[in-house]
Amino acid sequence: MQNFLQILVSGISVGMIYGVIAFGYQLTFSTSKTLNFGQGEALTLGALFGFTCVSLLISIGFGTLAAYLVALPFVLAFGLGQGAIVERLGVRQAMKTKSEAGWIMATIALGIIFKNIAENIWGKDPLKFPSPLSEDPLSIAGVNVRPMEIAIVLGALLMMFAVETFNRRSIYGKAVVATANDRDAAGLMGINTMQVITFSYALSSLSAALAGMLIAPITLTGANMGLALGLKAFAVAIIGGLSSGLGVVIGGLILGVTESLTGFYFDTGYKDVPGLILLLLVLSLKPAGLFGKAAIKKV
Repeated sequence: MQNFLQILVSGISVGMIYGVIAFGYQLTFSTSKTLNFGQGEALTLGALFGFTCVSLLISIGFGTLAAYLVALPFVLAFGLGQGAIVERLGVRQAMKTKSEAGWIMATIALGIIFKNIAENIWGKDPLKFPSPLSEDPLSIAGVNVRPMEIAIVLGALLMMFAVETFNRRSIYGKAVVATANDRDAAGLMGINTMQVITFSYALSSLSAALAGMLIAPITLTGANMGLALGLKAFAVAIIGGLSSGLGVVIGGLILGVTESLTGFYFDTGYKDVPGLILLLLVLSLKPAGLFGKAAIKKV
């Protein structure tokens, strides 16, 4: 039982990272029915930019935790800008021409470009991100939990709560909700839906940058770190349902825990298999996702 709880804790922390990245996919899909297939690279750039900021602040006398906290808002602002660039360069023109293949290939191409930029600036070798919290595990009810794993869960929940509060309480958030519900009707009501879509892409990349900052201290940081995470988060978004913010979070937890349990009780070489089997089952039996709603269109 103790081993089970230990693996469960590890799976939850990884699953929350998947959920945060998948939450970014859900944000753009809800407002524009498009996805940023360079979401993994947004995570990579956020982590590497954060590494540079934290290292610079430490070099001028900041403590590691203080440097991390001071760097965090700059990384989030960086993520906002990167997402807005992706929407302007890779999505907007394709949406105007109603070219589905256009935005898919454009976001993939921009992702490759960002990866190459990361390799040229930070190099191809993995870097050790300074951990803002102690790396010594805490013993809670006999289960060893690293402080950064707790921070991952809390940070992910706080970000999602902040987005939901923004959508429910602010006039701009209500514009996002209106655009997600019916973009054409929102436009007729005077809402600038293209600005809302730009904002959703910016917020999507912000969530990826935050995920990069959360996971970087417990893993190696490098130009290739976002590839697998981005793909798994996309699978999570499909499993949970692209139309449900709560669904992608639960989907992330399901995949994270399943991978951890499979890797421990079977073999690490098989840990990706259950998630892929679940993805195939969901696509076959419930294409809208476990918590998604199928769209009904009149023709």
